[in-house]
Amino acid sequence: MSGLRVDDFDFELPAELIAQHPPQERGLSRMLVMNRATGALEDSVFSALPSLLRPGDLVVLNNSRVIPARLYASRTVTRERERPTGRIEVLLTEPAGEDQWRALVRPGRKVAIGERLVFPASSGEIVLEAEVLERGQFGERLLRFEPVADFFAVLDRIGHIPLPPYIQRDDAEADRERYQTVFAQERGSVAAPTAGLHFTPETLAALAAKGVETASVTLHVGLGTFAPLRVERVDEVRLHRERYTISPAAANAINCAVANGRRIVAVGTTAVRTLESAAQKAGGGELTADSGETDIFISPEFEFRLVGALLTNFHLPQSSLLMLVSAFADRERVLAAYRHAVEARYRFFSYGDCMLIA
Repeated sequence: MSGLRVDDFDFELPAELIAQHPPQERGLSRMLVMNRATGALEDSVFSALPSLLRPGDLVVLNNSRVIPARLYASRTVTRERERPTGRIEVLLTEPAGEDQWRALVRPGRKVAIGERLVFPASSGEIVLEAEVLERGQFGERLLRFEPVADFFAVLDRIGHIPLPPYIQRDDAEADRERYQTVFAQERGSVAAPTAGLHFTPETLAALAAKGVETASVTLHVGLGTFAPLRVERVDEVRLHRERYTISPAAANAINCAVANGRRIVAVGTTAVRTLESAAQKAGGGELTADSGETDIFISPEFEFRLVGALLTNFHLPQSSLLMLVSAFADRERVLAAYRHAVEARYRFFSYGDCMLIA
């Protein structure tokens, strides 16, 4: 990777450009269009996407559904502690076996192995209990929950939408709908595949009318979305593993597109990682229906096997997602595009505007 450092992917971003709310209506975002071959830029809007794609293109969406993964707990009373002390924030990041979840806990230093946490509903009724089984770095814990009849129904009742830390407000009821794609189906993500947030049913209908095909894969977004890179060199970056699934229908659609020389347009970095993980596993052959885990890290000098165009939001400085985009379209050109986006007052990150690289 030519000695690249993490800080080679830095850029200046005024705080006021970090979107704190979604646009007033879904699909009304701006879109920066970048020519992958030349770096040429054009200011556009997301609603123009169908007109910018070609008949025969295959648009690949991530249909993972965000769960209300942010919970608030109290520590149980012990002989040394007569009453619960303070509120503990628990962010579920991935399932880890029957009734077990990995989680980020804040403040983590207070929560030791063997501690029991209780999770009350708004009425004060305790509806979940968990024991801390393992302790990891940076607030990571392994929790075992007491069995309940329907765990996800309880999450729907007491959980909060896990808005990213750069959205500096509490989640609202509206976020349950807006921090979710209109095509979300398979629950399991703790962060939205945000490039998909721009799509409306009308957009999908317009793509179909243009002769653009769509297919859905699943990648459940986990801890890697929240964890900052704590290394200096790009070749030292290691990502957390995330679960993905490619259905028989999706594998068939992708194989047909490749066989017929049609372009594959990935919606979001999660779709890119799913597609390129599957391509690596296939080793040059056809994709097959598959479920597994991936920790693929895509950075400059990566050889893309499937993805021919990318729709993506604007990403954090010094992040693995910005490195992925830079691998797809050249680091200097991408950083120049980001400088343009700042000057043109695009809105950044999860609830922000988007970028089409084709």
